[in-house]
Amino acid sequence: MATRKSSSTAGGLLPWLGIALVIFLLDQLTKTLVVGFFQHGDSRHVTGFFNLVRAHNSGAAFSFLANAGGWQRWFFVGLGALAAGFIVYMLRQHGQQKMFAWALSLILAGAVGNVVDRLVYGYVVDFLDFHWSWMAPLFPGGHFPAFNVADCSITIGAALLILDELRRVRKS
Repeated sequence: MATRKSSSTAGGLLPWLGIALVIFLLDQLTKTLVVGFFQHGDSRHVTGFFNLVRAHNSGAAFSFLANAGGWQRWFFVGLGALAAGFIVYMLRQHGQQKMFAWALSLILAGAVGNVVDRLVYGYVVDFLDFHWSWMAPLFPGGHFPAFNVADCSITIGAALLILDELRRVRKS
């Protein structure tokens, strides 16, 4: 006979999924606005170091595998779906660990946001373009590769995971 998870486990999971949902919705809203107001390749100057652009990324971070011929779309959809499932499992098990759960929620939101893009468009919509002349030796024209809210969420989540692990190791 199967046993049910206690209501405290479900109650511990729901707030973290709620956080992920809010960030996911913000990501999708911003991408919808960019797709509605910009054509692919359009750029709008905002400040001396920031532009809004519409870029498409069929690869992963820094356009890794962007020109792989199309198979990477489904590979990254599958990888994102597996990651999302694993993250939900980890949140169920460790929802009481606040920094760890925040990190996982942020990563979950970003992963699902980019998976939805791949399913809907066949690529990820990026629109935040930061540029500084001192970055010119690393990136063409000093422009860091364009990114989106989902990418920010994943990056902040990854940083929190590292910080959480450093704190854990320091305590032991």
